[in-house]
Amino acid sequence: MPARISESFILRTYPFGEADLVVSYFTRDVGKLRGVAKRARRPKSSFGAGLERLSLVRLQYFQKENRELTTLDSCEIVRSVFPLMASYETGIALDYLAETTDELLPPGEANERQFRLLSAVLEHLLAWKNDPSARWPAVLYYALWSVRLQGFLPALRVSPESQAIAHEMFEKPIRDLTPREWSRHTAADLRHFLNRAIEDQIERRLMTVPMLETAD
Repeated sequence: MPARISESFILRTYPFGEADLVVSYFTRDVGKLRGVAKRARRPKSSFGAGLERLSLVRLQYFQKENRELTTLDSCEIVRSVFPLMASYETGIALDYLAETTDELLPPGEANERQFRLLSAVLEHLLAWKNDPSARWPAVLYYALWSVRLQGFLPALRVSPESQAIAHEMFEKPIRDLTPREWSRHTAADLRHFLNRAIEDQIERRLMTVPMLETAD
C-alpha cells in the first residue's frame, strides 16, 4: 500500500480514542477525505500545528481499498491562517468557510475549481488581514461561488443592489471587486439567501451562521 502525498486543506478534526484525531481534509487531486492521525493529540506529536483548521499542508497518507478512513502519516505546512486568528470576527468567518466546504463537498470527488476558490479567498484574507472590512466580501464571494459550483444556485430573489453585487462577483476575481463600505448589514438579504440555499441542501443549519450574523 504506497503512500500518497497531496496538497490539502484541513477542514475539521474530531477527538478519537485517547490520543488520536479524525481529520476531514480537502485534497487537490482526490477531493474530500477523512482519516485518522494517530497520536496527534499528544504534546510531542509529529503533526504539530499542521492539523489546524484551514491550514494548507502537504499531507502524506495511506488509503486501503474499501476503507472509508485513511491513515495520516505526516504533514508539512505550506500556508497557515494563524495570522488571521487575532480577530474574533475573522475567526468566525474562517469557521464558516471550513464548515461550508466540509458540508457541501461529497467525499472522494476531485474538485479543482473549489480548491482554487478556497485558496484564493484565504490568500485575500491574509493579504488584507489588517482591514476588517475585507472579510465580508470574501465570505460572500466564497458562498456565492460555492453554491454555483455545486450546481444548485436558484434564481436570486433579492434586492437590485444585491443582484448587482452578485453579478460582479461572478465576473471579477475577488481582488478586483468594487470597494464598498462592508459591514454585517451590507447585502444582508443576499447573505441570508445564500445561507438558506446551503442549509436547504445539507438539511441542517450551519453552526457558525448565527455567530457570523452577529459579528460586527
